[in-house]
Amino acid sequence: MPLQASIPRAATGLALALAGALTAAPAMAQAAASAPLATRALAATCANCHGTDGRAVEQSTVPGLAGLPAPYLVEQMKAFKAGTRPATVMHQLARGYSDAQIEQIAAYFAAQKR
Repeated sequence: MPLQASIPRAATGLALALAGALTAAPAMAQAAASAPLATRALAATCANCHGTDGRAVEQSTVPGLAGLPAPYLVEQMKAFKAGTRPATVMHQLARGYSDAQIEQIAAYFAAQKR
């Protein structure tokens, strides 16, 4: 009797599932590791006006974003996006972000030191 015939089907299925999980684990770990990088890349789009990591240049008319509370930043970005807060270019820029991206950007800046 061949060895394969003596292995129960449930054990074979379990072995295949385990092999699939082990194969997928590096990809999931890489995706998790790249999430902060993707968030930082989103936040970097604000650097031209608001400074690197949200730290505006001293005496700038554009506010720094670093250290501001995330809920406040989300509220302001959504107001720009909706057109209810006046702006020169922010209303156009904010429309380019999804609500999830706005929340990611806000969380990033909230975590930065002022």
